[in-house]
Amino acid sequence: VRLVLGHGAGEGGRGALNPPEILVVTFTRAATSELRERIRARLSEAATCFDDERPGEERWDPSLLALRAEYDHAVWPGCARRLRLAAEWMDEAAVETIHGWCHRMLREHAFDCDTLFTQELVVDQGALLTEMVQDYWRVHLAPLSYADSLDLFDCWPDFKRLHREVARRFRHVEMLAEPESFAAILEGRKEIRQEILGIKQAFGLWIGAMRAMLDEAVAGKQVYGQKIQARFYGPWLETLARWCEDPEALFPELSEAAWWRLTPGGLAEAWKVGQPPDHPAWEGIVALRASQARWDGVCRHFWGHAAHWVAARYAQKKRELAVMEFDDVLTRLASALHGPSGSRLAGVIRRQFPVALIDEFQDTDPVQSRIFAAIYRDLTGDADGTALVLIGDPKQAIYAFRGADLHTYLRARRTLTGRIHTLGRNFRSSASMVAAVNRLFIAAERRSGPGAFLHRQGEEDPIPFHPVAAQGHDGGFEVGGAAHPAMILAWSDLPGADMAERCASVMVALLRQGLEHRAGFRGADGGWRSLVPSDLAVLVRSRVEYRMIRVALARRGVRCVYLSDQESVFASPCARELRYWLAACAAPEDIALLRTALATATLGVSWLEIDALSRDERLLEVRMRQFSGFKGVWQRQGVLPMLRRMLHEFGVAERLLNAPVDEERSGERLLTDLLHLAEILGQWEVDGAGELVLIRLLDEALEDAREGAREAGELLTRLESDADLVRIVTVHKSKGLEYPLVFLPFAGSCRPVGTRDLPLVWNDESDVK
Repeated sequence: VRLVLGHGAGEGGRGALNPPEILVVTFTRAATSELRERIRARLSEAATCFDDERPGEERWDPSLLALRAEYDHAVWPGCARRLRLAAEWMDEAAVETIHGWCHRMLREHAFDCDTLFTQELVVDQGALLTEMVQDYWRVHLAPLSYADSLDLFDCWPDFKRLHREVARRFRHVEMLAEPESFAAILEGRKEIRQEILGIKQAFGLWIGAMRAMLDEAVAGKQVYGQKIQARFYGPWLETLARWCEDPEALFPELSEAAWWRLTPGGLAEAWKVGQPPDHPAWEGIVALRASQARWDGVCRHFWGHAAHWVAARYAQKKRELAVMEFDDVLTRLASALHGPSGSRLAGVIRRQFPVALIDEFQDTDPVQSRIFAAIYRDLTGDADGTALVLIGDPKQAIYAFRGADLHTYLRARRTLTGRIHTLGRNFRSSASMVAAVNRLFIAAERRSGPGAFLHRQGEEDPIPFHPVAAQGHDGGFEVGGAAHPAMILAWSDLPGADMAERCASVMVALLRQGLEHRAGFRGADGGWRSLVPSDLAVLVRSRVEYRMIRVALARRGVRCVYLSDQESVFASPCARELRYWLAACAAPEDIALLRTALATATLGVSWLEIDALSRDERLLEVRMRQFSGFKGVWQRQGVLPMLRRMLHEFGVAERLLNAPVDEERSGERLLTDLLHLAEILGQWEVDGAGELVLIRLLDEALEDAREGAREAGELLTRLESDADLVRIVTVHKSKGLEYPLVFLPFAGSCRPVGTRDLPLVWNDESDVK
């Protein structure tokens, strides 16, 4: 509102701005739509306020009244007209996601960015990555001899392992050391193999001596009995003997205890009389362990080489195809702004958008920060009437898995010291909820140590907790005629499934009281609304947690809906059953295929009838004619009409919708997946797939789903219902949404960092990554 009015225009040389000149960047497309409408509504509200001749009207926001008071009464109509025109102009306002805006800049300033005028922005290039990895396999691995390929077998036993390792690394090659040549790495692997074979040959001669020395030490009580016993070292030496006898085994499968105890250091620790006997076998264990570490390390060199090679070819192929991914639009604009024409490009963009408002800045990554720092002079703006406003809350930084970097926010905060303002009023939550949060975190902030958000170093706290005021919602939640506490914390060391059971019990008790009109929401006007299932939301971190709470609710007869499902529809149990149906319809004369299709749970044929098919020829003939009819419909009309006829003749929809609440999947969920799968098969058939081709495509999709391959949006499971059900949603998906009553049964759950989390990124004390 102030920018549209040109408020304070004389201070920095900046005049009144129109909506297309004010850049507003936020995190998601949904947020851009919401923000655009909120800005439009605020401009309209401000215009109406300036039109109002009553200077002390209490119905207006005090901040608008204060702004209006700074203008002479005579110019109010002009201000109102300008604000109203700006509200009508909001459809052309620059309210965009960071990726959308960068893509637009690359198109509009193609010369300065040194990019093509037309480039397609694609969501997922998984197929292109697979093609590049296949090229790497053909170029480097396929020409190898059998002997050479043995040195790579533990690194890449198959193409899937190669693809998985490259996919983890190829977007981070700038953080990986430049690899040696493929031939040099392979030659290093051969040298290590020869070392290991030499050690293995020596151990074939040493094992007897090792056993004799240990037996003698135990018999003479020269060792601590709890550390060295025959029942310990006997299996260790047998493992070494089997390893020596197996020409294919490269390393013995020793336990960590054996790897330590059979070394000079391990023996010295266990010896209590005199010194351990000197023998090369003990040093041989040390050398073997070191060779194993070097052998495993070479695998990482191979993976690094593959990642570099694939990344280079991948980037080249995207240039040839004139396509970009979401990350590309950021890196290309950042490169252009720091390139030879960077100053000119930054000046052009500054003149196009004199003011930029960056929302959700805590979710910014270093590349995005460099873009705005280059345009708006190291984030300060304030020259030539330009301004950059960063809006962010580091306590809401939960998108690190998407590349968001909290340290980027902290660096910007240090840069802007003295120019930081706090938005101290919460407009979403009730006053009691805000008070509860304030109390919880004030107590955590006052404790000694790192403070509530674990970043305090002595007196310096880059993420302090500021208590906020509440605009507050009218009314509140009541149970049994009394106000219910805004926040309840329950501590337990029970496993997750038990916490889910207890949470479900509380939810059911509240819903039962809602049916009795004893639990609900009291409005400020005294009105009453009883609690219903859709008022309840459960926040989870993963699908595993969702299943636990779903099972607990199903046992109590409560239906729920999962709002964050990102699983492939081909992972649904009915997808495999659908494959059996198609096989039987394509070959109805095959009795085995027919019986398999009829045995699927979704068709609901009784086991007695399936058993009778092997004895009753008339019954078998009836079923064969039925499936021959399905085949005829498939050939004449297509797979979609055929599947709908099957669903009708077997009464699938009616049976699934009337099924009792199931602990695993509801009938409504299964029916939604079936219809979705039928629709996908219909699309594939339109593209020219015949009966056998369609079955093969379905087999490939089932295999991809089993391996957890990433799917495009149209292949993800759809929401089965928008009815009045308990809602389950992930923490990340729930951000920015509002629910009347929220449960977090797994708030304290965590898991250790593992290899699937690699590569890891960290910042040291000087913010060096």
